[in-house]
Amino acid sequence: MMPSMDPDFSRMVRAVKRDNPDRVPLFEILVDFAIQSQFLGRPVAADDLLAQVTFWSQAGYDYVPLVMGMMRPGRVTADSAISRMLRERQKDWNLELTSVVRTPEEFDAFPWDLAGQVELDDFRKVRPLLPAKMKTIALSGKIFTLSWMLMGFENFCESLMDATNKNGAPHGNAGLESLAVRVIQKVAEIQLSALEELLMMEHVGAVCAVDDIAYNTGPMISPESLRRHIFPWYREIARRCHAAGRLFFMHSDGNLEMILPDLIDLGVDALHPIDPTAMDIVQLKRTWGDRMAFFGNVDTELLRSGSPEQVSARVRELLRTVAPGGGFGLGSGNSVPEWATLANYQAMRRTALEHGRYPIV
Repeated sequence: MMPSMDPDFSRMVRAVKRDNPDRVPLFEILVDFAIQSQFLGRPVAADDLLAQVTFWSQAGYDYVPLVMGMMRPGRVTADSAISRMLRERQKDWNLELTSVVRTPEEFDAFPWDLAGQVELDDFRKVRPLLPAKMKTIALSGKIFTLSWMLMGFENFCESLMDATNKNGAPHGNAGLESLAVRVIQKVAEIQLSALEELLMMEHVGAVCAVDDIAYNTGPMISPESLRRHIFPWYREIARRCHAAGRLFFMHSDGNLEMILPDLIDLGVDALHPIDPTAMDIVQLKRTWGDRMAFFGNVDTELLRSGSPEQVSARVRELLRTVAPGGGFGLGSGNSVPEWATLANYQAMRRTALEHGRYPIV
């Protein structure tokens, strides 16, 4: 029997705290609007908050994800103040190849006031649309990703390596500071400023930092560089979230096992998406499940090319091997893209809703 679709964010809280809720919560940071539209049988768009709330509540989620960051998850080349500004200034701007901050002079000349406009209007507008116990999750970031995109990855890494080798302080020792450290600090401070306003909104239940920091083989830069220059900022975001009674999640693709103790130590309550091509969620739960929750793990390729029966079987396996004891949210191993089939998406969520009730059998 399918449970009722009454959203209740306390379900997420109990799952994260390893206190079994009534059922395993569903979790995604992104379901493509094409899938949302197919699900509802009518168009869903970025400017239609009511349609988004309708989708997330009817699909069985306890929250609506909204973006507060300088770049949008899954849409990093569009729909944010900084990307619009960059494209207006440099028509051939390419995220991977073009650097716009290569020197201290370019840093000083960069229009940070325009690029740093973090838009929070949707958070204000969505409040009256939410069911009584439903909340929003704010998707923040990308501190690491945006910093290297502004500088170009190679230039960024060389600058950061120099700062790390000199034992540069992550918060700006003027004598040792590198350009990469200055860019990271500026990007982070913009997001911390927006966070303060966001945390005053009672309907925001959690913040999820969306920032890819790893390949399938391990971290994109050295763990030491992450510890010195990136993680202190996320530690501060986590501290402010927890002080305000909010949860703090992190999304990163790739293999994070080498730095998982760091993520736990800085205050990450739950990690997403545990891509099955990069990490073994059963082993993670066995090793770290008493200190961190894990969300996701259904292979996106399975959502594209598998059958509903195969998707359902995988979900049942995850419920059996990972869900007992709490600390688990069921979802994709990245996001639900446009090229996933609606039948497979439906099989994923329906199986979780029907068979994810505690106690798991």
